[in-house]
Amino acid sequence: MFTAKYPQRIICLTEEGTELLYAINQQHRLVGISGFTYRPPKARKEKPKISTFLDAKYDDIIALKPDLVIGYSDLQADVAAELIRRGIEVYLFNHHTVQGILDFVLKFCSLIGNSRDGQQLIQTYQENLEHAYQMGKNLLLSPVVFFEEWDDPIMSGSTWVMELIEICGGTLAIPELKPHFHAKNRIATTEQYIQSNPDLILGSWCGKMFKPEKVIQREGFDQITAVQHQQIIEIKSELILQPGPAALTDGLAHLQKFIHDASEYYASY
Repeated sequence: MFTAKYPQRIICLTEEGTELLYAINQQHRLVGISGFTYRPPKARKEKPKISTFLDAKYDDIIALKPDLVIGYSDLQADVAAELIRRGIEVYLFNHHTVQGILDFVLKFCSLIGNSRDGQQLIQTYQENLEHAYQMGKNLLLSPVVFFEEWDDPIMSGSTWVMELIEICGGTLAIPELKPHFHAKNRIATTEQYIQSNPDLILGSWCGKMFKPEKVIQREGFDQITAVQHQQIIEIKSELILQPGPAALTDGLAHLQKFIHDASEYYASY
């Protein structure tokens, strides 16, 4: 007799899947992770690193005998295609919004037979979002915020980041960039940036340290309110640039603190 089974040997090519498996206490099913995984920290010590974001150790993956490989975005399409050619089952998520993150949690947990755990997590995340929204509505003023995801060329934050800024009570400096999922469509010109005159600049340069001094030194940026008042702050990439649990927990909490602090600062200035 044949019995259907949920995946028991899972590889995650990006961090959000790994963090989710630990969040629902299913890390024993995780047999390989991305080298760019930092959450939770113990995953780096416990699990073999079998990929970067755009490349993978295919032979090592085959040797681990996964029954499911999870990845994220069209940027991993080539890695997924090669694994599929080698007989591995692959599922790529491709979400870019806060709603998409919630959907990802439910889909992934359902895919591996843990939908109830996923629903419980979602309830917690929804409560976090509602609390942040209610607090944001009561700010003395709504600071104008620009989130830098890259510096050359300057790129604004991903859609979920900009949605979270608004949920926390911030006003987007260049709101027309919000709907664009691909980074190349979120490039901000120097003129746009200066004219938007953000009160608060938040930065998380993907893959490298954010340097406020570099922002300050840009030509014409001495006209920007955030520069004049030294309201330029880094948020660690692993907290906000992965569309998974971190963004709706620690990432959200950091955004909320910085936006609220900026609101109080300017209200009392």
